[in-house]
Amino acid sequence: MHILTRSVLGFSLLGLVACDELAVANDPVALAELRGQKSCVAAVAGETGAANVAINTTIPVIELNRFIVDVPGAKMWTCVTDENGKAIEIVERQNG
Repeated sequence: MHILTRSVLGFSLLGLVACDELAVANDPVALAELRGQKSCVAAVAGETGAANVAINTTIPVIELNRFIVDVPGAKMWTCVTDENGKAIEIVERQNG
């Protein structure tokens, strides 16, 4: 029963992800940005093992393909993505 529930939830989340990408499919910059955010959150969550990892939306970032990622109860991380939105480098920030 639990396996079925997880599968249904997984498919539901995949549907939401697909909707996000469909909404910006005609805008390559927005699509790379969305994919970059998702890739960075996944990379930092995978490295830290933390739950509820999220993109920081309060600190302005002016560089392209860079994101600041919040980890609850820990330091923030900087994430760099390639032009397709794939996380290629993550670094724990020393000042936050």
